[in-house]
Amino acid sequence: MPVRKSVLALGFGALAIGTAFAAPEIDPQGVDTSSSTTPAVADRALAIGKALLPAEKLVIDSSSIQGGVLLGQVQGDLSSLMLNGEPVKVADDGRFMVAFNRDAESSALVTAEFASGTRQNQLISIAKRKWVIQRVNLPRRKRTASASWLSRRTPELEAIAAARAMDTGSEGWRQEFTWPARGRISGMFGNQRIYAGTPGGYHTGIDIAAPTGTPIVAPADGVVTLAAAKPFSLEGNLLMLDHGMGLNSAFLHLSKIAVKEGDTVRKGQYIGNIGTTGSSTGPHLHWSMKWGAARLDPILLTGPMG
Repeated sequence: MPVRKSVLALGFGALAIGTAFAAPEIDPQGVDTSSSTTPAVADRALAIGKALLPAEKLVIDSSSIQGGVLLGQVQGDLSSLMLNGEPVKVADDGRFMVAFNRDAESSALVTAEFASGTRQNQLISIAKRKWVIQRVNLPRRKRTASASWLSRRTPELEAIAAARAMDTGSEGWRQEFTWPARGRISGMFGNQRIYAGTPGGYHTGIDIAAPTGTPIVAPADGVVTLAAAKPFSLEGNLLMLDHGMGLNSAFLHLSKIAVKEGDTVRKGQYIGNIGTTGSSTGPHLHWSMKWGAARLDPILLTGPMG
């Protein structure tokens, strides 16, 4: 299984891009500042002006993987940064991230447009993965949601969507992520069942089986955007963190939530305990991650549990 170092091939240490430009020495007697400036002097002044402008650069790796993340950096007076035509947030220092869904196409285009009118493109190849597929030769049981179920479920989904949409300014996205808990991996990201030829939904996170009460910690810095006051229908006691730049984590089935909405938490800080609330057949932590609409594989940010 690829790990973060192979996916985040451009660590920020390698992104210290910046060029120092030294202006040529000019003989004060050789520059005519009057309206009758000669072409040679004007050309020289123009060249000096261009040299003093910051370099325009887009730096990002050219390959990634389904469910993976890339970090990049732009330098210069940026007008916009796009991933397949969709805007990408950029930090004040020019650093940014992009990520790719479980079923991402084989390539993606990052485009940086600068105030000067220039444009730089980087085509990223996205490696396809072989998912664990379980085929069941029976049709999937059809269920019709009752009015009472929808009346309860609809506000839960709205709360989840609102939490994922929050931009708290957290800097956790810059960090190396750690495992929120230790235990047996009982479910991998991307696994899927196919019922009599009809695909069911794939597993959207990674499951860590451990006894009820096992503490969990924040995998990176973040801000609590949702701390369920009561168990959700499927997720049980649900906790969500915003890591900034559109990256967020959700922790499901908890027996206890130890933080409250609006809290800033640090990497490694205790935030709750494993449980079996909601739709769960045994005590475990379901940890899922998203960047915008893209669902991500947490193990690509942490590496193997080891």
